[in-house]
Amino acid sequence: MEWKRIQAPLGTRALSRARSRIWRTFAALLLLTASLAPAQGSSSARNYSGFDANEYPGDASLPALRRQFAFTGYWLNNPPGASHNAWIGKRALLVKNGFGFLVLFNGRLNKDILASQKRGTRPEAFGQADAALAVAAARREGFPPGAILFLDQEEGGRMFPEQAAYLLGWTEAVAASSYRPGLYASGQPVDDGKDDRGRHLTITTIQDIRQQVAARHLHPIAIWAIQDACPPAPGCVVQSPAPAPDISGTLGAVAWQYAQSPRRTEFTRACGATYRDGNCYAPGVPGFPVDLSSSTSPDPSHGR
Repeated sequence: MEWKRIQAPLGTRALSRARSRIWRTFAALLLLTASLAPAQGSSSARNYSGFDANEYPGDASLPALRRQFAFTGYWLNNPPGASHNAWIGKRALLVKNGFGFLVLFNGRLNKDILASQKRGTRPEAFGQADAALAVAAARREGFPPGAILFLDQEEGGRMFPEQAAYLLGWTEAVAASSYRPGLYASGQPVDDGKDDRGRHLTITTIQDIRQQVAARHLHPIAIWAIQDACPPAPGCVVQSPAPAPDISGTLGAVAWQYAQSPRRTEFTRACGATYRDGNCYAPGVPGFPVDLSSSTSPDPSHGR
């Protein structure tokens, strides 16, 4: 604000009135500024609820699920432990029902990587080959360029060298395509030995991968963090608004999976009452077990 000097000489009363008007104007401006500014500690970011499941819920269940969830997981290949993938061909119908996506590709377990290595395939090349499958599947399903494809890393803790080579081979190959790489991995701290002063150390899979990406100057990887321990996880509840992903302890995550089916009893004792018969069920869809996630976006993979 530019204050102008009063040029004409004023009497005492006139000067007092002028000062009073100035201060009233200044006070009014301060009140207006305070009313427009966000409250300290508040955030304008909105958080959204989503679900994922190995089995497709069925076309008839989509309206009921959409009343609760903004986005859904979407498998590009067979989910863990499954011999089929019922999600294939369902993208258009899910878009029609208003869903956003977390697009998933089921990665390899360490035993599979080691077996492939014994047959002569380097872990990095194995990851690159699987990335090509993921990219091809995403294109067939109609996911647009720029969508984030998440590699499902089921095994937690610090990565073995062959695991890291496979995983980073996959993410770098996806980054070289028209899609962007993401990682679904554990944000659960696990024991990582002791430091030189005998203090216990912990690490998460996500921390390990982020450190390796930074050290090698690789492409950024979007993170979908798994952390179902209560707390910080609220258990099998659909909250409005959804819990912020940063509460998981993994800062900057695109999404946070905070409840799983079946539940992991060693981590969910404090919120066990929110689960039913060891599973988490979608509200309004009885008998359909789900995992629950939150995100700052209604379409975390940008898959619409």
